Amino acid sequence: MKKQRGLSLSGLIAVCFILIVVALLGFKLFSPYMEFFTIQKTFKEIANDPEVKNGTIKDVRTAFAKHSMIDNTSAIGSDDLEISKDGSDIAISASYSVKVPLFYNISLVIDFNPSSAN
Repeated sequence: MKKQRGLSLSGLIAVCFILIVVALLGFKLFSPYMEFFTIQKTFKEIANDPEVKNGTIKDVRTAFAKHSMIDNTSAIGSDDLEISKDGSDIAISASYSVKVPLFYNISLVIDFNPSSAN
């Protein structure tokens, strides 16, 4: 007689529960990470822009304000930027935290540090 193999109903329910929890967590974290990648892309675009490279720090802040308005990023403002110029090279960075409510009174706090450096 062969021994039966397979997934029981309780095993199926446990696997489905774990998959649902992982999916819900992914949905909650998608927005903050997309905003982080958008900000980082914006930093790199501004740092490589020839008009901004020859400009002042105020020009960098103005360019970021325009980009953030177009991309609808609200995590940081142009005053939160840390800008350093070395000749014609510009390095832009920032630090910010995002608090993502998970359920009931449990939240997840994520620290982001986007930068124009590779």
